Amino acid sequence: MKDIENIAGGLAGALALNILHESYKRLDSEAPRVDLVGEEALTKTVESVGLKAPKGEKLFGLTLAADVISNAVYFSAIGVGKKKNLLFRGAGYGLAAGLGAVLLTKPLGLNDAPVTKTTKTKILTVAWYLAGGLVTALTIQALKGKVSDKNLRTLLNF
Repeated sequence: MKDIENIAGGLAGALALNILHESYKRLDSEAPRVDLVGEEALTKTVESVGLKAPKGEKLFGLTLAADVISNAVYFSAIGVGKKKNLLFRGAGYGLAAGLGAVLLTKPLGLNDAPVTKTTKTKILTVAWYLAGGLVTALTIQALKGKVSDKNLRTLLNF
């Protein structure tokens, strides 16, 4: 049962992250565009094995699905370890993913402008991943029946 709780928590965090990205990019020109980085990565990967990469809505849909799945798998690892450290692990995983998105995109051979365009873009990129990690941790705690007022106060004062 523990694995199911971790996977469900990881999926909740991944969905929260993608909802933030997809919603906010419609409101602010300085919003992170992780979707563009993902589309570039998927295109390069498909073309590297000699296939023709999808375009348009098909590329967007496949990229979104791959992003949700990969983030869900990553975030599900937050549930591994001591229960009392879950919220801090969620924050740590989220920060690590956000910093990785900002700092590793260019070294991985991808255009980093969609996540590094401005200081605001960089901060929002890290913040969205942090939010995904915290949603994951809180979801896992809720599924295990461990959410308490203390956990929520800790999060709000974090």
